[in-house]
Amino acid sequence: PMRWASRRPMDPRRSSPCSIGAMVEVARATEVDVPLGVGRVVRVNVSPGGVPKHAVPGALVRRLGLDGDVQAHPGIHGGPHRAVCLLAIEVIRRVAAEGHPIVPGSVGENLTTEGVELARLEPGSRLRFDGGLELEISAPANPCDTIRDSFSDGKSGRISILRFPSDSRVYARVSTEGTVSTGEAFAVLPPLPETSASLHLLLERLERHEVRFWEATWAAVAAAGADLRLLDLGDAYACAAPSLPGMNFNRAFGLRMVPNLRHVIVDHFRDNAVHGWLVDVEPPAPGVAPDQQVSVLAIEPDRVPVGPTVPGLRIRRVEADEADAWQRILLEAFGIAGTEGEAWLAAAPHIAQLPGMQCLLAEIDGRAAAAAGLYSRARVGGLIPAAVLPAFRGRGIHRALIADRARRASALNCDMVTSQAELGGASERNLTGMGLVRLHVRGNYPVPLPDGS
Repeated sequence: PMRWASRRPMDPRRSSPCSIGAMVEVARATEVDVPLGVGRVVRVNVSPGGVPKHAVPGALVRRLGLDGDVQAHPGIHGGPHRAVCLLAIEVIRRVAAEGHPIVPGSVGENLTTEGVELARLEPGSRLRFDGGLELEISAPANPCDTIRDSFSDGKSGRISILRFPSDSRVYARVSTEGTVSTGEAFAVLPPLPETSASLHLLLERLERHEVRFWEATWAAVAAAGADLRLLDLGDAYACAAPSLPGMNFNRAFGLRMVPNLRHVIVDHFRDNAVHGWLVDVEPPAPGVAPDQQVSVLAIEPDRVPVGPTVPGLRIRRVEADEADAWQRILLEAFGIAGTEGEAWLAAAPHIAQLPGMQCLLAEIDGRAAAAAGLYSRARVGGLIPAAVLPAFRGRGIHRALIADRARRASALNCDMVTSQAELGGASERNLTGMGLVRLHVRGNYPVPLPDGS
C-alpha cells in the first residue's frame, strides 16, 4: 500500500512564511532517499498547442518541458516551474464516472500516471523515474476554459484543488533531464531538505497579486488619458509609455514564473522605443546588472504587532473626491513632478475607485503627514509604498501605517500581507521591524534601446 509523504496537500491559500519553515523542518526529519510509494506512466502526451494532447511512446524531458510539446498560452502554462503537467488516471476515472467526457490527455496533462494520488503530494515531493528523469512537484495546475469540453457542464472547476483536493492536475519542475516512456515506473521520494518548493508556491501567489495590482493601476492611469501601451501575457504584464520615461511606466512584472517570455517583453519595449526594466531574478542578457535590488516581504496580518503610539496621529481612508490630496503627498515624498506627476494626479480618482483599493491619509493634529495604500485581492493584502513627508519623518508614522493596513487586511479576511522595498533601505527596515519576512530578492534590470540609449 502507498505510504504518503504528504502531511498537507497543496493548497496555495495556506502558504505562509512561518509554515514554510515548518515544512522545511519536516523534510529535514525525513529520510530523503527512502521511497514512499511507486507508480507508473500510463500515457505520455504532447500537442502542437492546445488540447487534447495526443499519446506518444515517449519523449525527452528538458528544463522547459517535453520535446514536441507546445503550450497555446505560454504566459499561463509552461516555464521552468510548470515544465510538466501530470494527472493521475485515478482522477480521470472518478470524474468520468460522474458522466464527464474526460479521457487521458483531454485536460492537457503531459503524463497520465497510475498508483499515486498526485494532488495529495506536498510541494517538493520528487518523482524519480527508472530512466533517470527526476521531477519535483511545484504547484497545483489551476483549471481554465481551454479544457471545458472535458466536462459535461463545461465547468473545469471539477478538477480545481480548492474544491476537490484529490482531483487536481499538478505541475512539476525538472530536477534531472531525461526521457520518459509509457509504462515506465517511478518512485515517490520526500522533499529534499534544501527544497524551495513551498517558497516558490508562495511567491507565485504573491506575484500574481502584484501583477494584478499593476495591471489595475496602469489601466487607471490610461483611463485618465495617459498613453500607455499595455501587454498582457497572463502571468506577466508589461507597460511601455513613450511620453512618460522612467521605471514607473516602463516595466514588466511576473517574469519569475515565465522567463521564457522575456524576449516578448524586450521586443515590446523596443517596438515602442522606450528604455524599460524587467522585474526579474535573472538578467535579460549576460553581464547586465540591476539598477535596483528589491526585497519581496510577507507575513500573516495577525502576526504584525501593534504600531507605535504617535501623538496626534489619525489614519483615515479617503475616497475619490480627496484622492488628489492623497496622491500629492506621494508625489512630494517621492520627488515625482513634471509630466509623470500630472499623469498620476489625473489618475488619482480612478485609483481610489479600483476594486480592493483603499487610499489612506495619515494626519498629525489635522495636518497631512503621510499617505499609503492597501490593495486586497484573493485574500492577499498588498501594502503599496507608504510615503511620509520630510517634516514628519522619524516619529514612527511609517510603522503605524504598516500596522493599520495589516489590521484592515485582516478585517477583509486576508491571510497574507505583502510588500516590496529596496534591499537594505529604510522602507525594508520598517517592514521587517513590523514582522514582515524577506522571502526573495530580485532586480530591476534595464533594457536599453538597440542603440544603447
